Amino acid sequence: MRTKRMPTINLDQIPSFEEHGNGFDQHDVLVEEIEGLIRVYGNGYVERPQIVPCVSNALPPELGVTSWDVVMDKLNNIWARFYIPTQCQEKLPLIVYFHGGGFCVGSAAWSCYHEFLAKLSAKADCIIMSVNYRLAPENPLPAPYEDGLKTLQWLKQVAFVGAKQNWWSRYCDFTKIYLSGDSAGGNIAFNVAARLGGKTTASGAVVLKPLVIKGSILIQPFFGGESRTKSEKFLVQPPRSPLTLAVSDTYWRLALPSGTNRDHPWCNPSAKGLFKVEDLRVLPSLICISEMDILKDRNLEFCSALHRAGKLINYVVYEGVGHAFQVLNKSQLSQTRTLEMIDHIKDFLCV
Repeated sequence: MRTKRMPTINLDQIPSFEEHGNGFDQHDVLVEEIEGLIRVYGNGYVERPQIVPCVSNALPPELGVTSWDVVMDKLNNIWARFYIPTQCQEKLPLIVYFHGGGFCVGSAAWSCYHEFLAKLSAKADCIIMSVNYRLAPENPLPAPYEDGLKTLQWLKQVAFVGAKQNWWSRYCDFTKIYLSGDSAGGNIAFNVAARLGGKTTASGAVVLKPLVIKGSILIQPFFGGESRTKSEKFLVQPPRSPLTLAVSDTYWRLALPSGTNRDHPWCNPSAKGLFKVEDLRVLPSLICISEMDILKDRNLEFCSALHRAGKLINYVVYEGVGHAFQVLNKSQLSQTRTLEMIDHIKDFLCV
């Protein structure tokens, strides 16, 4: 198989809609837009320019990771990209990962995720299953949560069949599964965990025989609310930040069910006393927060609410970096913080 090096992303080179020349004026009245990312028209037409290239599962051999794609639900185009260290000699934990993009954009094939997750698999000694779920507004919430649950059902079938039909399952420890994601993907991981059936162990893990879901890794989880936090109102964002307050509000309008607002529990899980519900499923969690992210204060409030509810959590604040730095920023500081994050994830997997 021919391999190719993964392209890097420069946010200053993101094209505008005008540069694509796709003839948007033919699609009724424009009702929502996030410049360079998505346009939604009154007749339901949705346009998403490919601002981040989608790449094949090929990887440079020196990285030491094998990747391949698997279709789980052809009808709904739910598929996953797997990553496994090439020199794997023992069973490894599995991270089920959901990409970011405000529930409205993004792909498991985006080059930035392909690069980050391949690096995470290599350095944290784990298998990663990166899920390509359905997007809003065509498929509003809870569609991504349902896709996450379907993913776990698919994994149960794989675990029952074993290595006879799935060679990689020979190296997967199905008793060490973690739900993870960044931004909207972190929200999905949290809400999928809340919907899990099965029994809870003394350590907080959830048993879905033969699977054991041990924990969650939430990276800059995307939450909101009608009331603004201090960081949402006052934190100055760098030019071309991937998440501004206006962008956040637009994502929520497109993703939430019709007739709801940002205090819906899928957006604001601490609203309406949700954390007082005794049977709320919250896995033992590592929560990764960025100091320069508008979500910083909301993420910290989220951690405090979980702690007050007696949930097992650890959180880390990464200094000097903003939202999605691990996938969209190539500065030396961001690369350093990304390696720190990978080390923290590796340690969490070993608990």
